[in-house]
Parts: sequence; C-alpha cells; structure tokens
Amino acid sequence: MSQISPPLSCKPVEEGFLEGKMLIAMPQIGDDRFERTVIYLCVHNPEGAMGIVVNKPAPNITLPDLLDQLAIPVPSESPLRGSGKTSCPVLVGGPVEAGRGFVLHTQDYFSEDSTLPVDEDVGLTASLDILRAIARGRGPSRALLALGYAGWAPGQLEAEIQANGWLHCDPDPELLFGINLDRKYYSALSKIGIDLSLLSGEAGHA
Repeated sequence: MSQISPPLSCKPVEEGFLEGKMLIAMPQIGDDRFERTVIYLCVHNPEGAMGIVVNKPAPNITLPDLLDQLAIPVPSESPLRGSGKTSCPVLVGGPVEAGRGFVLHTQDYFSEDSTLPVDEDVGLTASLDILRAIARGRGPSRALLALGYAGWAPGQLEAEIQANGWLHCDPDPELLFGINLDRKYYSALSKIGIDLSLLSGEAGHA
C-alpha cells in the first residue's frame, strides 16, 4: 500500500471504479496488515483510491478515551456518560497516517466544510466538529471512528485485484457500522455466496 495523501475529490465515479463498494481481502493478499480485512472504498478514481478498514479494532482505546485525550467535553446528559459504552467503535482504518482520525458515518450528519459524500447514505468527515457533535449526542445515527486509512497510487488497486488480492461486494448498514467486528469478514463473503473454507486463488467479483 502506498503511503500517499488520500485523493479526496467528488469527481463522478467512472465505469470500472469501485467507489462506495466493499473490498474483501483474499487469503493470498500477501500483506499481514490486511489479512481478513473488509474495506469501504471512499474514493476510487484515476488519481488512486482511499478506503477505511471497517473490521479491525484499535487496541486499548475507546471513543470516550479518545474524546478525553482531545479535551472534547462530554456533557452530563450525553449517552457516553455513565457506562461509557458507545455504538461508535474505534478502528484501525489502515496503515497510512495512523495518527489521523476519520469518521465514517450516515449522512444524517453533514458538514459542507468537511464531509466528503461517498454516496447518498454514507459520508466521511475528518474534522473535530463531528466528534464534538457525537459527544453532545447530536452526531450521526451510525458511525465509526478510524485511525488511519488504506491508500493506493493510480492503477495500484486495479493491479492488486487482477492479482487476485481482493474481491468486492455491495455495502449494507451492518457491514459498515455493525459492532460485531469479528463477523464482518464472513458476512461480506456470504453476500457474494462464498464459503471461506472453499475459497480458491481464482479472481471473482460481485
């Protein structure tokens, strides 16, 4: 994976590009960082690709922990108070810019200044404003916070797909935002009718 700045743009998706789709790592991906990962592609165009891993938890950190580190106050009436439980998991989004946070979310939250609309249902925001909104209970109905992202140089993702590194499928709300992270890889494969035990090295596409 190339360590590049994400090619964030709102250009129309051209035929053959997979923006808004889920990538599913094949067993022969050949990169331990992406073993059994499911990635939501936020950008895929001639300039490259950028996606967020949606099934790899960040170790030893929760959203309340992160808000505390960022000095974002959590009001007493916030659902994050008390148990500290949240439906917004903190994930390892990819190996590029691992110290930078990205919130993937439903589009009932939208900032004209900082939200990249991926499709009519899903947006990506990389500003602290969305974390402040979540802390106040005014954020999106469903979201995940990713530290880092996966990035590809122009033509690189296409080459990896041709080399049988990835399958792809359509997203759904649970695959994107569900908190049962361990099941997402199997759920993604089942969407395209694949049993992991029967996976071969041949390429396939949804």
